[in-house]
Amino acid sequence: MFVYELLIGTVLICVTVVIHAVALDRLKGLLDLSENIFRLRLRHSWKVPMLILAVLGAFCSHIVQIWLWAAFYLSVDALPDLEEALYFSTTTFTTVGFGDVVLDHKWRLVSSFQAANGFILFGWSTAFIFEVMSKLYESDSR
Repeated sequence: MFVYELLIGTVLICVTVVIHAVALDRLKGLLDLSENIFRLRLRHSWKVPMLILAVLGAFCSHIVQIWLWAAFYLSVDALPDLEEALYFSTTTFTTVGFGDVVLDHKWRLVSSFQAANGFILFGWSTAFIFEVMSKLYESDSR
């Protein structure tokens, strides 16, 4: 079972990393397309919707990834229902880990993979948002 958990955890991490890479790439393209529209229509406050779009876009990517992990837990009957699977997946992915819902011994290693996955992907999103902010405000510092 140990090797099976390692394999499943690795596959889920790879899938979520691909989802995140594609989502941030598409989000960057959307931001590039939206910049001129926001500049023309909003003049002085055009940066606000750009930041909102960046943050909500990254957040939506995390939601998809959390649902993917929750779907896995449901598919292997590790958790009894969708609500509990989403709750557990969210608290694990965000590394909050309240501990009020726990997995059976045979799946607990997978949940530690999810926590590490969420930690890395949230860091990636933070770096992405920071880069967007840096580009938006670089001309203001000159």
